[in-house]
This record gives sequence, C-alpha cells and structure tokens, in this order.
Amino acid sequence: MRIRDINKEQLVKEKAIETIVKYGLEGFTINKLAKACGVSVGTPYVYYKDKDDLILKIVLEEGARMEDAINEDFDPEASLEEGLRIQWRNRFDYMMKNPLLGQFFDQISSSTYHQQFLEMFTSNRGSFLSKFKENMGSFISNVVMRGEMEDLPIDVYWSIAFGPLYTLMRFHQQGRSITGASFQIREELIWATFKLVLKALKK
Repeated sequence: MRIRDINKEQLVKEKAIETIVKYGLEGFTINKLAKACGVSVGTPYVYYKDKDDLILKIVLEEGARMEDAINEDFDPEASLEEGLRIQWRNRFDYMMKNPLLGQFFDQISSSTYHQQFLEMFTSNRGSFLSKFKENMGSFISNVVMRGEMEDLPIDVYWSIAFGPLYTLMRFHQQGRSITGASFQIREELIWATFKLVLKALKK
C-alpha cells in the first residue's frame, strides 16, 4: 500500500485544476494529470478513487474555501450598500488571488457535474455552501423588509448584483475587452461599476 504524501496530494489537486482549465473537462484525463505532475499514472489513485471522485472533492474543498472568503466580515443585517460592497470586495479579492479557480468553476457550471452540485446546494439537508446560502437569503430578506430594494426574483437580483463584476473579471482573465482591446482590471473601474449596480438595485 502506497503512503499518502500531503505535498504530493496538494500538487495533484493544483495540477488537476490547471489541467481542467487548459484542456476543459472533456479533455481532462488522469494520464494528462500525471504528466503535468511529473508522477506515475497510478499516483493520483492514491488520493482519489477516479476522475469523478477527484473533481467532486476539489469542488467541495475549493467551494468551502471560496465560501469562507465570500463570508468574511459580511453581516446579513448590513444595509444594502454596505453588505453589497463587502460582497464585491470579497469576491474581487478572491478572484484576483485565485484566477484559475474562477475558470475552473466556469468549467464545472457548464458541465454534466453542474446538476449534481446544484442538487447539493438546493437540498435542505446539504451542507454545500450552506452558510453562504443562509447569509445571502437573510441579507436579501432584510434589505427588502427595510424597503431598500424591491423584492426581486433571485435570478434577477443575482444578475444585477454580481453579473457586472463577473463580466469585468472575465475580461481581465482573458486579457481583452468585448471589443478585443487589451484589458486589465482597475480598482477605480470596479467601484465605478459598483455605484451603477447599487443605483439599479436601490428602491
């Protein structure tokens, strides 16, 4: 029986994320992963049962890390402006520190794995992103109850509240804007966009 090596396990996980971002989920194989790690094909199987197990565990582990980052200093009782500002700051910082993970989660959301994680997220018994779901639900309820915002469908709220931020970050990751011009994100652009989003949401 081969002994688990924590450093090698971390390497396998990091290279799996890189390989999935590079080749996509359809092009991701354990052979490609092993080659990227510089290890034998059997090494990833020391830590994961198969490709599906590896992807599941990465999403759960990185999802938990992302949830902690997004929830940092966030108070569901905060005003619309303050609460949303903290959410933007947390999400922006997380994406800047973890550029590959945004692209990794994009791959997951457009794959056959998405339904599995969606069911885990929406299940009352599930713990996947449960604190995030609880905080966000309370925050929206509170700002609506105080009359700061209309009671919008969650999909509409999400599109207005975070769609512009994620679009700008996607341009930044691609290195080009919608026109094809070179693009790099700037703090002043983020907060100018935030003001427009806040104006759109405020009652």
